[in-house]
Amino acid sequence: MDNKEKELVKKAMQGDQMAFRVLYQIHEKAVRGRVSGYFHWKADVDDVVLESFQKAFSALQGFDTEREFRPWLLTIATRTALDHLESIKRETEKKEGILLKAGADSPEGGSTPLTDYTPEEEIINDEVHERLMSYIDELPSLYKDVMIKYMIEELEYEEIARELDLELNTVRTRIRRGKQHLAKMMLRGEVE
Repeated sequence: MDNKEKELVKKAMQGDQMAFRVLYQIHEKAVRGRVSGYFHWKADVDDVVLESFQKAFSALQGFDTEREFRPWLLTIATRTALDHLESIKRETEKKEGILLKAGADSPEGGSTPLTDYTPEEEIINDEVHERLMSYIDELPSLYKDVMIKYMIEELEYEEIARELDLELNTVRTRIRRGKQHLAKMMLRGEVE
């Protein structure tokens, strides 16, 4: 690890938010590259990238500054991706089990309409959605509309550019910066 990065890590260990931000900016692309091959959906990749940084920054006090930071971070990212995959697998199996049970219990042989989520899952999804919306509401107005289109409405960059009458590069920049703002807020838990 070069001296500049070592200093950043030490500052981050002392709670320096700028150091956290710089470390995130330096390593975000590498983490995204490491985990993107595991998932079909961009939203999963985004979740795992944020969670990886959250875990790394939470565990930073135990990091040995004589070691390289990037391999340590990428190990955390890989484990986080595998945990996320396991969670997706469990959810899929759970839903398949519910569908099979409903089919067996139904006199019509499974024609009973089912919702996609259990009541508990719907509550959790609502809470996650509310928390995400509260974070997005706290974004500077420059990023808010773009992030709503991107994260909530799940539009592609080109669609967002058309709808908001913005240049494509402007949309890309605002989404990147909006994600950085969101990551900082989530790390600090500013909005509850």
